[in-house]
Amino acid sequence: MSQPPQRTALSGPALIRLLARLADVDVPESRQSLSDRLSQWLGWTDAIALSSVLNGNPPAVAAGARGFGGAEESEYVRARSSLAKTITGDSVFAADRRRGPARASAHASSQSVPAEPAADYAVFRQRYLSIQQSMEMAIGNLRGRLRGMLATRTPAMARLAVVDAVMERALSERERNLLAAIPALLAGHFERLRAAEQVTLAAAQVSDEAAGDAASNAAAVTAGAWLNVFRKDMQTVLLAELDIRLQPVEGLLAALRAS
Repeated sequence: MSQPPQRTALSGPALIRLLARLADVDVPESRQSLSDRLSQWLGWTDAIALSSVLNGNPPAVAAGARGFGGAEESEYVRARSSLAKTITGDSVFAADRRRGPARASAHASSQSVPAEPAADYAVFRQRYLSIQQSMEMAIGNLRGRLRGMLATRTPAMARLAVVDAVMERALSERERNLLAAIPALLAGHFERLRAAEQVTLAAAQVSDEAAGDAASNAAAVTAGAWLNVFRKDMQTVLLAELDIRLQPVEGLLAALRAS
């Protein structure tokens, strides 16, 4: 018996690996370097702005700058924790614990497969987009404040702050469009989980009807379990997206620590 081909282990951010698994697709490794990919994303006006920053004189630094301390670190931790709690504590993603095992039996052969819980993906999609907006706003504000602090350090750090501002302006729209496509990928995962449970419930019903009274030892099937699996998966994707969005902030913090 031939074995199915093994997928190549995908490297890169956890978000990409997670989406590849949930979408059930084999994503090839990119052969382009990061600089080559960025060159395709930057428009000519962005390239000119970036070149001007890198090749021009460093910005002037004001005297008497406040030193970097624990307040900025604490603000980052609070922002990250608040956004993570928004994701994990959201009522839309809360597991439904009211449902128990459901199985058709020979005593009720006319009974159809147990009805699944009402589930509208539009509700999940809208909530995902809403949380994305919250992340973008909170992280953007924090990034701007840290960039302002960096601009008061040394000329090199001030240049870095301007580079970060240029890159944010240049890439924000593409980042927004790419991340906004995630709910569409999760819609397929939603439908596959629901369809798989319907097949499982139908098979359990046929098995019980064929076994008659001996069906008491058959494994029970929990109707609606697929929806709790999907809720957990969507939370996991959002948390992985949060990590991606916070990377520029973590880079600014690292620069401030070193300044």
